[in-house]
Amino acid sequence: MALMDFGRLFLLARNWRAQRPVPSLGYNAPFATFCCFTLMHYIVRLFPEITIKSQPVRKRLTKQVRDNLRKLLHRLDASIQVQRDWEKIDIWVPEAALQLCDQVEKVLACTTGVAKFSRVLSYPLLTLEEMVERTVALWQSRLDGKTFCVRVRRRGDHSFSSMDAEKAMGAALLAASGARGVDLRNPQVTVTVEVQEENYHLVEASVKGLGGYPIGSQDSVLSLISGGFDSTVASYLTMRRGLHTHFCFFNLGGRAHELGVKEVAHFLWEKYGASHRVKFVTVPFEGVVSEILAKVDNAYMGVVLKRMMYRAAAVVARGLEVNALVTGESVAQVSSQTLVNLGIIDEVADLLTLRPLSVMDKGDIIDIARAIGTEVFAANMPEYCGVISVRPTTRARRDRVIHQETAFDMAVLEEAIAQRREENIDSLLMDAGVADTAAVAIHQVPQPGAVVIDIRHPDEIQRLPLKAGSASILEIPFFELDKAAAELDGGRQYMLYCDRGVMSRLHAELLREKGFTNISVYRPATGVGL
Repeated sequence: MALMDFGRLFLLARNWRAQRPVPSLGYNAPFATFCCFTLMHYIVRLFPEITIKSQPVRKRLTKQVRDNLRKLLHRLDASIQVQRDWEKIDIWVPEAALQLCDQVEKVLACTTGVAKFSRVLSYPLLTLEEMVERTVALWQSRLDGKTFCVRVRRRGDHSFSSMDAEKAMGAALLAASGARGVDLRNPQVTVTVEVQEENYHLVEASVKGLGGYPIGSQDSVLSLISGGFDSTVASYLTMRRGLHTHFCFFNLGGRAHELGVKEVAHFLWEKYGASHRVKFVTVPFEGVVSEILAKVDNAYMGVVLKRMMYRAAAVVARGLEVNALVTGESVAQVSSQTLVNLGIIDEVADLLTLRPLSVMDKGDIIDIARAIGTEVFAANMPEYCGVISVRPTTRARRDRVIHQETAFDMAVLEEAIAQRREENIDSLLMDAGVADTAAVAIHQVPQPGAVVIDIRHPDEIQRLPLKAGSASILEIPFFELDKAAAELDGGRQYMLYCDRGVMSRLHAELLREKGFTNISVYRPATGVGL
């Protein structure tokens, strides 16, 4: 490009300082000076390990990412377009669905196989001068006091090179903004532009994705989930690696604990794995616990209980045609998780056992739980009475374990396995059941003086705030409701709310079983609003 052209662009850009900024009215507002947009475009980049695979494998994995995204996004709006090519996936949100962009971005951020995604404004190929104008319109107000650089990715035959475009845009931005300067090595802000054949893409923002492999591209596993920090994080990590993760819960006694585990499993699936149907299997283990307490020496209770769980899990896994188990065990975290004890526990199941947390510190596990949204579940999980050894062995001897199990009536274990319940996780809470739904009043309109308690997860409350007319609204997530209920005013009426009315009915019934008579369910005819 001629030096005169750079000078003309530089002078043009200087005038941007005096122009009145365009107010923020939505995704396309900063570009109102130039045109009206009818589409929102996202460019999805794949997990790097996918891009280094052989051509057939890369094609298969890319197609799986595309299929998963298409399935999830079409649940929001069937008009959203998802297309793939060799190096990326393009997503187009039409004008009629632009209000769903926040939800689209949440899907992209929580779908495995996505390394990052960028929100872009796409145009037919423009002149370099027009591209500079649009770049300045977007970025001039974002660079004040910061260093920056411009990176242009170009593919095709054009009258300018990538370096020409970078120099022109960089000079114009430096003149039009309050940037501290250009830094090509360690900029605070990177302005990204893509020119592909006959199209120009201006990247507005980029967000890091989960990475990993797409669910459905790897084999299936069965995760032994208890609802605590460890098992939920282990389940998330296998899902992130592309493993189709089913859940198995051993109920050691307690309806509230079972409901809590179902809720966290459903949360994990809905947020990170909803592209594929998953099974949740409940095995009633109260009788097994009673048999262990009566027949097994105190020091060996923990190891024997784990062996019974593994035996049962192996049967469940075979029924689901699954070839591996997943646990949240971490070496030396508790007495049953020494290498010696884990080796003895593993012997009873002829399946591979995956332990994603085996060498992780507890603090790191909790950090992951916090990041993925399961910390609040684990911290508020209802307590249950399990097998508690006063002096548990950390170095169990195989011959003594076998001797202890000779006193155990294996018919009790077989009965527990036979009584297992297998449910589809997408209908899990629907099938949970309420003992006496007639005892829970369902109102269409809040009664005078009533208070509506929104028990949804904070993420859902933020995404779709509840509207309840003039009624007061309290936000108490369901995993905190049991503790918070003690502080409720006995003289007021409270109405629980959730999206489908299922969890609100279940929790209302649980509270009524504890003696609360002022609890009912709020089911508005029009649902929630933005």
